[in-house]
Amino acid sequence: MKLQQLRYIVEVLNHNLNVSATAESLYTSQPGISKQVRMLEDELGIQIFERSGKHLTQVTPAGHEVIVIAREILAKVDSIKAVASEHTLPDRGKLNIATTHTQARYALPVKIKQFMQRYPKVSLHMHQGSPEQISELAAKGTADFAIATEALHLYQDLIMLPCYHWNRSIIVPKDHPLTKESKVSIEQLGAHPMVTYVHGFTGRSELDRAFSAAGICPNVVFTATDADVIKTYVHAGLGVGVVATMAFDAQNDKGLVALPADHLFEPSTTKIGFRKGTFLRNYMFEFIETFAPHLTKPVVEEAMQQRTQDAVDRLFETTRLPML
Repeated sequence: MKLQQLRYIVEVLNHNLNVSATAESLYTSQPGISKQVRMLEDELGIQIFERSGKHLTQVTPAGHEVIVIAREILAKVDSIKAVASEHTLPDRGKLNIATTHTQARYALPVKIKQFMQRYPKVSLHMHQGSPEQISELAAKGTADFAIATEALHLYQDLIMLPCYHWNRSIIVPKDHPLTKESKVSIEQLGAHPMVTYVHGFTGRSELDRAFSAAGICPNVVFTATDADVIKTYVHAGLGVGVVATMAFDAQNDKGLVALPADHLFEPSTTKIGFRKGTFLRNYMFEFIETFAPHLTKPVVEEAMQQRTQDAVDRLFETTRLPML
């Protein structure tokens, strides 16, 4: 059994059983991968993949179990390399972050600038996507950190640490009738066409929950994953916008007004996560603390010692998170 064979079966699954795409991503040949996979199956005495002719059709039950362990082994190999790099090149490396547009556009720029001033020799790469895509990138090891708010059940293989709370604002044109209200009610908001995030993005679930509790079915006429796109369509008169408060800038969003909505919706919590068993280099600890100052290295290390996410959550029950 070779590490190369384990990497091949993991990458074949990562590429949806497309051996050609796997070979291209690994800069090797399709026959070479197929041969190594067959050799591993022969050695183990099981089929990892089912086949139809020359094509792989699905992963067998035994194959799923093997691939889970293979991912763990490969992660440990990466950790060994990281330990070596920490001693030989402590201020050099790569950092891959997976997150949504709102986090990348509004929450991270200042923090990333601070981090890169401290570690100019660390190359930082941003991957934007849906919660499903973010969790997949982190689970595969493509991303070192996942920063997310929604669908936290997708991140069961990660240690998730709370960073900050945030809430929403109602965005309307300056001459909109809602600007005359001292405090917009959920009924008043629901009476207007609405432009907001798609399901599964940027705290959309809290918005849906608030309307459901009030027995109101909102007239959502347009959804997007990008707060800037939402504001563009509010400006065009398509409807009333509901976006993360951090996504509104009075100087840049001229012609629009942000009305408070924290009395209508429960705050959401953004978390940062990484794979269990990961060796975090010192610059990774520093990035976490730069993003969320209460997450110091000792605090993160204590969280890493916990056996379950519930235990991790209990560590932060009394922590007063900032409101962004």
